[in-house]
Amino acid sequence: MRGAPTILHLDMDAFYASAEQAAKPSLRGKPVIVGGLGPRGVVATASYEARVFGVHSAMAMAQARRLCPNAAFLIPRFALYRKVSDSVMRLLHTLSPLVEPLSLDEAFVDLEAGGTEATVEAARAVGERLRTDIRAVTGLTGSVGLAGSKMLAKIGSEQAKPDGLVIIEPGTERDLLGPMSVRTLPGVGPATAETLRRAGIHTVAETREAGEAELVRLLGRAHGTSLFLMAEGRDERPVVAERDAKSISAEDTFDVDVTDRTRVQLEIARLADRCVRRLREAGRSGRTVVIKVRRYDFSTLTRSETLRGPTDDPGVVREAAARLIDSVDTTAGVRLLGVGVSGLADYTQEDLFAQAAQAAQAAQAAQAAHEALEDAGHPPGPERPEAVGERAEEASEGAGKPRHWLPGTDVRHTEYGAGWVQGSGVGRVTVRFEEPWSRPGRVGTFAVDDPALEPSEPLPLLRPDAGPGSAPQGEAADPSPDGTTDPAEGMGRDPREAEGPDGSAGAGGGPGQGPGQPVTSRP
Repeated sequence: MRGAPTILHLDMDAFYASAEQAAKPSLRGKPVIVGGLGPRGVVATASYEARVFGVHSAMAMAQARRLCPNAAFLIPRFALYRKVSDSVMRLLHTLSPLVEPLSLDEAFVDLEAGGTEATVEAARAVGERLRTDIRAVTGLTGSVGLAGSKMLAKIGSEQAKPDGLVIIEPGTERDLLGPMSVRTLPGVGPATAETLRRAGIHTVAETREAGEAELVRLLGRAHGTSLFLMAEGRDERPVVAERDAKSISAEDTFDVDVTDRTRVQLEIARLADRCVRRLREAGRSGRTVVIKVRRYDFSTLTRSETLRGPTDDPGVVREAAARLIDSVDTTAGVRLLGVGVSGLADYTQEDLFAQAAQAAQAAQAAQAAHEALEDAGHPPGPERPEAVGERAEEASEGAGKPRHWLPGTDVRHTEYGAGWVQGSGVGRVTVRFEEPWSRPGRVGTFAVDDPALEPSEPLPLLRPDAGPGSAPQGEAADPSPDGTTDPAEGMGRDPREAEGPDGSAGAGGGPGQGPGQPVTSRP
């Protein structure tokens, strides 16, 4: 382990929620919760204003609504998050060729490989410059940890939140780690923590004092030895520039267990298409098709089929997934379905004679499946936040309008311009018309099938033509009490009063608010 702080860990602050606040001036300074909005949805990210109510990532969305009922509840917009993430990753690559992304909002950087001097002063200068550059390029903030190892750098960034920088200097590691929970150490999950708790080990200092031999006895040689080294503050893991994915998949968790066999087959076909789209976006192909089925009783099983060669043909994957689901009994009810492709390659090597016929047959089946799926009723509520964003993206790709205007979705009105969906229900959709660089916008309520309203692509967080004289990102005019810039210019009912029977209203609203009234005016 290097003693000098040459490992940098960047963690964007409440990334999804902060991006939504930056994109929506009316939500700045207010609690925002991003994730799956269905009954089985989970929180992907909560803004710091929501966290004071006890909301946190991976919490059930139903619990988050109880804790913070007046928050804005929004679907993830991964098209926007990916663009912002790409900008941040480009900044990191200017520091070093060794950048290890962990997710869209988190990465390690080996500064030594980029030529940064191995001193505290040099590391601090790099970290401060990075934070400044991120704010200038994205309008968002990130927290930076600097240390001699990945473990300590990550701990440093956690201590720096929000919008800060912490350097863990050589020689301070043991004192810093000592009082921390053993769960702080990499590789210590609930099961390991429970084993250690039964042995009277709760903190890192107690882990270290237990000694390597005792940890090996409790956890086995590999895990016990590794944990002892971590407790000593020693982490030899290098920054790895490329983390090659082993598989690519798509899955959905349903609001209500699915028992209809035809519905199961239709969902498998749709998930296969989504999986292949992600496969192609990654420039990969795969040899093995896998399905995942979680039953009503939470038991989970998988089935797989290995093809003659790697493929990225949606018909081939769809056909293989259909054969696999045929071998599974789903009559008692299905909670979750997934389709994945593993054995990834950077090319395709189709066996044309063996697979062309499959693809042709699958194409016909797919067309019928998609037509039937359009009439299948309310779409399932995915448990993973990524699936929520993918479903919203799917809805905006078709020629027709989406069945449901989900809270947070980008829209454009032919007369009033860009806005976002605050809520929908009872045949209406309520939109706040504002842009990231505008004042808090006015609200309008429309029929869900209004031809003047269309889904749109996310706007950048910073004005593309912003110059030195532009207003700083995040500043907005003081809104009036109802959230509009001029009370006399309100454009309709607040969508928080427009929650329909599908529960799709999402941008806040406290207890006691009933369903909205019929639309009486348009903006």
